[in-house]
Order: sequence, then C-alpha cells, then structure tokens
Amino acid sequence: MTASQDARRRELGLFLRTQRERIQPEEVGFAPGLRRRTPGLRREEVALLAGVGVTWYTWLEQGRDINVSAQVLEAVARALHLERLESNHLFTLAGLRVGPATGECTALPPAVQRTLDAVSPYPAIVMNERWDILAFNDAYCQVVLDLREIPIEERNMLWLNFVSDQWHCHFVDGESIRLHMVAAYRAAMANHLTEPPWQELTQGLLARSPEFATYWERYDVAAPSTRVKLVDHPEVGLLRVEPALLWITQGGQFRVNVYTAADEDTEAKFRMLVPAGRGAVRPAGARVSPGQGPREQVFS
Repeated sequence: MTASQDARRRELGLFLRTQRERIQPEEVGFAPGLRRRTPGLRREEVALLAGVGVTWYTWLEQGRDINVSAQVLEAVARALHLERLESNHLFTLAGLRVGPATGECTALPPAVQRTLDAVSPYPAIVMNERWDILAFNDAYCQVVLDLREIPIEERNMLWLNFVSDQWHCHFVDGESIRLHMVAAYRAAMANHLTEPPWQELTQGLLARSPEFATYWERYDVAAPSTRVKLVDHPEVGLLRVEPALLWITQGGQFRVNVYTAADEDTEAKFRMLVPAGRGAVRPAGARVSPGQGPREQVFS
C-alpha cells in the first residue's frame, strides 16, 4: 500500500468513527443501555445496520487494506445516515470515484481578472480548493477586505480567518462561517491528503489556531456555502450579501465567489462604496516557507 493510500485509509477510519459516535442508539432502534462506555453506536451495531460482517467493518474503521465495493460502502453510508456530500467524502477516502476526475490547472487566464472587474460593484474573488486567494476585484477590497494591504503569503481564507491579525471583515455570524469553511476544506482535502502544500497549510493552522484545531477534530464535511451572509460594514452598516459560485475550470478546481446584493438597500450601499470607474486590482502569488501559510500560485 502506498503512502497516499495509507493516509486515505487512516482518514477513512477517523471519519467513520466520528460519524458512528454521533448517532444515538435509540435513533436507529437500539436500546440506550447502561453499560455503554463510548458515545454513539458500537461497531457491531453499524455492521448489523449495514448488513456487513463485524470483522470486516472493524478492519475498515481501523484503516486496514481490504477490498471495498461501492454497493457495500453505500450500505455503510445509509447505516450512518450520511448526507450526499458526506457519502461522497466517504467514497473519495475509500478510493472510489463518485464523479469525474479532478482536472489539474496551475494558471488563470487574464480574462478571469477582466471578468472580476466587470462585475463591479459586486465584490468578487477567485479561490482554489485550498482556499488560496488567486485574484480579486476593487469592489472586494472596498466592501469585504482590502487584500492589497495583506501580505501575499497570508492570502488564504483559512489563514486570514484563523491566524492573521489583518482580518477585519465583520461577518455577523463569523463563528458558523469559519466552522463551515473548515468542513469544506476537510471535504476538498480528501483528494490531496499526501500533497505537501495541503499538509503544510493544515499543520500550520493546527499549530497556530486552537479554534481551527477544535473544528478540525469534528470531522465535518460540507460544500462551499451560498447562503445569505450579513456583513456589518463600518461605514454603511449592515449588508445582506448572497454568494454566487462560478466554477472556471473543467474539474472545478478554481471557483469565483461573487457577493451579490440580497436586497435593494445593500445594492445601493454597494454603489456608494464602489463608485463607477474604480481601477482594477491585479492578482499576485508568492512563495513562503513550509508550514507558514499558502504556497506559490502561478498566473499567466
């Protein structure tokens, strides 16, 4: 078994255990019992619900090198009451494809920046799966966060939220947003477990942020959020923004996040903060030392 496969299987075991421990026995028809020493279901109960052998399921959760079929894994997912994204995460960790292979791309064409500039006064930003910030427009700097003032090596959304003291965007529900970001990062990392940039960023966040470490241990997985968010802007007050996510590569590696106005009041405030004709903002990438933050990005 390769190092990559070994890492996936360890992560698979941890994910299964945390999901199993979240289900109360009475939720699935088992008696609570007085002699339970661990939270949630026992391994043998999951095996019974999934219709698989106890030994096989135990080995799966222990990360052993065993054969796993899609049909059996679907049964385990049902037994653990996994939602669609969680099931996809489970399949990815088990090495079973649930969709097209992720495409590889290391460059953003100039047309992307022109597109960001064209959507002003809506704030817009481009990120990759690792939450590295690849490009942004002037509206983003005026409304959300002035990324021009932040060192290039810290231009990663996770790093800004959990480590950097430069983060001054006032989301009203910041805690739930950060929790969701970690869950989305966890889901994306399933395809990159052994890649040094991902390992370095994760270890750097764990070392520098107790809050990130707490969320990381939850083993939640999620997709990027498009729900309405509230921003308490220091100049114009409350903004109601609704993200629109646009994928700009075939494999979905890069995403454009455009913050649209969720009501007329926010639309008017956007135009007040971002007058017509403001100059464009150019992206930049930089190399940093391992474990410090996001790594170099290449642009064309």
